[in-house]
Amino acid sequence: MRLDKYLKVSRLIKRRSVANEACDSGRVTINGRQAKASAEVKKGDIIAISFGNKEVKAEVLDVQETVKKEEAKELFRYL
Repeated sequence: MRLDKYLKVSRLIKRRSVANEACDSGRVTINGRQAKASAEVKKGDIIAISFGNKEVKAEVLDVQETVKKEEAKELFRYL
């Protein structure tokens, strides 16, 4: 699954367009490497997102195309 779509589906970022902008500006990394919005996400990847001076790290536990709001937390684990 594309990184921008995963960020939206997992609700790490609320909108896909915002996720796309974060990727394009170099604020998102997968396993320590800067990632484009089109990068593929798979189980076990570590995603880091920089918001100003704060960084959020999460491990991908599952990849699903659609998810209910209540089940979105099951797709990742904060580190």
